[in-house]
Amino acid sequence: MTAPIATGWRARVRPQRGLNRMRESVPAVLQIVLAASAAYAFAHLVLGHTAPLLAATVTISSLGLVRDARPRRVLETVLGMLVGILVSELIVLVVGSGTWQLALALLATLLIARLLSSQPSFAIAAAIQSVIVIAIPGSMPFLRLVDGGVGAVAALLATALLPRRPLREVSRAGHELFTALGGAAATVIQALRRGDRVRADRGLEKARALQTLVDDWSTSLESGLAVARISPFLRRQRTELERQDRMRASLDLATRNLRVIARRVVYALDDRQPRPIAADLLAQIARGADLLAQSIDDIALEPVALESLRAVAARLDPRTLAPEASLGDQNVIAALRPLVVDLLTAAGMPPAEARATMPRI
Repeated sequence: MTAPIATGWRARVRPQRGLNRMRESVPAVLQIVLAASAAYAFAHLVLGHTAPLLAATVTISSLGLVRDARPRRVLETVLGMLVGILVSELIVLVVGSGTWQLALALLATLLIARLLSSQPSFAIAAAIQSVIVIAIPGSMPFLRLVDGGVGAVAALLATALLPRRPLREVSRAGHELFTALGGAAATVIQALRRGDRVRADRGLEKARALQTLVDDWSTSLESGLAVARISPFLRRQRTELERQDRMRASLDLATRNLRVIARRVVYALDDRQPRPIAADLLAQIARGADLLAQSIDDIALEPVALESLRAVAARLDPRTLAPEASLGDQNVIAALRPLVVDLLTAAGMPPAEARATMPRI
């Protein structure tokens, strides 16, 4: 029985997505709340500042809710905001505050920020803090720069001492990629079994959409590894993060090769004839990839995935498997070989050894 498909407002309003998003954001939210509160409390209670607004805003803006929580990104954001605060403090000191002073501060801040960094976010962060300095009067010159510095230190300490459980985020991104990879492969397999070119086109579209998920996994891994290098609480996770980074590099190549396979299948199915041999082979490869996906949570499954893929690799000789097939059909089978090599290397096999598991053709 086919499941009903939501339409209209039900397709747009999905409370479960919001609840999932809220649950996944809890570590980042707690990090921001604790760091911003600590920065505000230090500036107010220890330094005696009456309303240290920038101590909190700099902390919040630096940490943010983005996937990329690398210390370098946090530091770049911090520097951008401090540039904006400094420029505006100098303008207030020389010509006071007001409407035209705000315009002057914005102009100077944006131009200086673009000179210092090629990142648009750097300039925007500087501009926002610049406006706050001009719009909200200060009791003493450069007092808000001190508050901004307190917020900057709080953000950097929070990145190292209050990490956001990066391994969980990295593993989730990896599972999302493997799930989508399996879905794309399943569509191509169905197309091969049925001789359905329309379904093959759909499989190609799914394969092309995988790159975004590869990029998400890369961003999560870069962030997690960067934080693990400086955080005393995450050093034990570095080995697992590095293992997943190795998997990610090979999966990047595997998704590209799946696109090549899907494209060849589209052309091969012009005659609308099933290709059961290629379908069975790709199904076996997909099962190996699924075992590899499960190894993200259970490393003991990695050698199981390796042996499963090695068994497929040993058979991938198109002339032996389909001696009577056309050159186009043999090329579809041959296109599976690089995909298996990529998955074998994702499972930990050296590239040269992975290539050697294939029969010579």
